[in-house]
Amino acid sequence: MAYNVDRLLKTVVRSVMDKAYFGYLPAFLFLVGLVGYLCGATKSRQHQDRTDSFVGLRAGDERQVVGIKLCWCPPGRFLMGSAPEEPERRSDEDQVEVTLTKGFWTGKYEVTQGQWKGAIGKLPGELTEAGGEGDNIPVYNVNYGEAETFCRKLTEIGHTSGDLAIGWEFRLPTEAQWEYACRAGTTTATPFGNKISSKQANFQGKPYNGAEEGPSLNRATKVGSYPANAWGLCDMHGNVVEWCRDWYHAKLPGGKDPDLSLVKGTRNGDGTFSRSRRGSAWVDDGWVCRCAFRQRFEPERRYDHIGFRIVAVKL
Repeated sequence: MAYNVDRLLKTVVRSVMDKAYFGYLPAFLFLVGLVGYLCGATKSRQHQDRTDSFVGLRAGDERQVVGIKLCWCPPGRFLMGSAPEEPERRSDEDQVEVTLTKGFWTGKYEVTQGQWKGAIGKLPGELTEAGGEGDNIPVYNVNYGEAETFCRKLTEIGHTSGDLAIGWEFRLPTEAQWEYACRAGTTTATPFGNKISSKQANFQGKPYNGAEEGPSLNRATKVGSYPANAWGLCDMHGNVVEWCRDWYHAKLPGGKDPDLSLVKGTRNGDGTFSRSRRGSAWVDDGWVCRCAFRQRFEPERRYDHIGFRIVAVKL
């Protein structure tokens, strides 16, 4: 509902100041209360409009927030995991049905060294020859906690600048959000079909399921060097493995909006617990580049082929 506050106030003032209806003091108090109500309602509506305008209209819509390009992933349902007949699948990929009730924005690219330096400053770990150096190279040698810190800092910057709507925040994706974004509406082993070549993603070694041979760089490369999926997301396979929000559980979570970030899952052999990772890297073979492939890693550890991607979600 829209308010023409000036016109309404003029009408009210003429009425309430007539002593035939009110005494002066009651009229004044009535007027003060009405102004407060109208201003509050207008402010609330403006906030709602700002929040609503932050939602994408269709899958793959793009926007830029605090210098990071994002692609819209709409609400939807999908089968998470791999079909029993998928070549080279693993036992922790048994399919479950997932419903994501809220759309979210996903980083078009993996977080880069330039973006890290812009938000945090010093890079989180040592540079290596294979990992590479440059503002458009993925940040790597980053552990789970440092990736979470980046998300919190970026949320703060976004709210301060007004780029990020109030009620939204940056975070790491859940496994369900990651796989949903990776599939981009497809049901095949990869978003490019049931095969993948190193012409389509930065991995080394054997292509998957009889795909065409391609180059093996044996190193990371600048983000966006390979084809995007149907929703505009690049490097969901290869380049660097990406941290996810969840603790690793041997059984995939199903249902509505699964989030296992607070629920420790399957123990490692030494009694520790791991966070989930997705996406494969420049060190992997092609079979690891399947949408459903899962990895785990203790959250305090880091490596030069591990980075991350962010999502923006409505709370």
